[in-house]
Amino acid sequence: MRQAMERIGPGRHCRCILGAPIMKLFSCDHCGNTVYFENAVCERCGHALGYLPQENALVSLEADNGAFTTPALPGKRFIYCANAAHAACNWLVEEQPGGDVFCAACRHNETIPPIDDPINLARWQTIERAKKRLFYSLLRLALPLATRAEDPEHGLAFRFLADGLAPEPVMTGHENGIITISLAEADDAERESRRTAMGEPYRTLLGHFRHEIAHHYWDFLVAGQPAEAGFRALFGDETQDYGQALTTYYANGAPQGWYQTHISAYATAHPWEDFAETFAHYLHIVDTVEMATAFGVRARPRTQDPNLVVPPVSFDPYMAPDMAAIIDNWIPLALLLNNLNRAVGQPDAYPFILTPVVIDKLSFINDLVHQAPVLSQLAALDQDTIPAA
Repeated sequence: MRQAMERIGPGRHCRCILGAPIMKLFSCDHCGNTVYFENAVCERCGHALGYLPQENALVSLEADNGAFTTPALPGKRFIYCANAAHAACNWLVEEQPGGDVFCAACRHNETIPPIDDPINLARWQTIERAKKRLFYSLLRLALPLATRAEDPEHGLAFRFLADGLAPEPVMTGHENGIITISLAEADDAERESRRTAMGEPYRTLLGHFRHEIAHHYWDFLVAGQPAEAGFRALFGDETQDYGQALTTYYANGAPQGWYQTHISAYATAHPWEDFAETFAHYLHIVDTVEMATAFGVRARPRTQDPNLVVPPVSFDPYMAPDMAAIIDNWIPLALLLNNLNRAVGQPDAYPFILTPVVIDKLSFINDLVHQAPVLSQLAALDQDTIPAA
């Protein structure tokens, strides 16, 4: 799917190292300098860097007649994603005659804002950085990622829209595989204003992406699937009127004691929103535990609380079939993060409570995403066995 400059308004909305098992902490393979996932240049040795999603590796590059080579994969030639020209991407595409010029993440862009406006450009660059973090997780989990061209009805596509170009304000949301993100969410002051006005403890671009992608995967992995009965047992009956449920929530707020059964107040609005909020937190937790693993972080507080003593993580949380093991590492890590934030006068990094009911919901999602690649392969096999008409 080729991205187009924004011309239309939104529709309806709801609100490496090569071979290493843990990849979130990257280093330059030329000089060994630790670098960020978003780096396009190593600040120590000056080598250009690019991310190879199929290898989950950030590699150093050598210019070679209009393309690049890397010592990590000799004999292959790469080009930067076309959005690198706008400083909006550092992902690589293998050079092929007539091949796609957009990377595995940017090929899902349907609409971007007019980037001749420097404010729009800066905000879109910020949005793209958050989107790449999302795609890192989706690729690590091997979740299905059909484009709109591959699946015109339910393929994944993004619209990044600016207010003022449509008759109605842009609302962030999802509908039938199309995720709309308001460009204003990339403005820190505007996002904080909305967070405060809506009484939210947490509001980030990455959080938006992780929430909205959950609606997309509910359609694929739950609706009409064997997991539907388990979903309803944990999250509730999603056939209740969605519009009326949101109206009731915004009028009355969350019910008393909501935190005993839901990860956030908004999760109480409707089972779909409960799933989306929980799915987003699942990605928050797994991704952060992975980063802690890469840094060798361990919990051993001086209070000697046995519930908070955790040795260094020795497993890949993205591949962990048991959510309990991830939670056992996450709870002391969240406590550490919150106390570090408080020490420098910042609000808690993770101001949420994981009750047994919420952990059961997280476990459901962990099971669901680990089954997704198998279900996708079975669906492909079914298609191959359907006789031609």
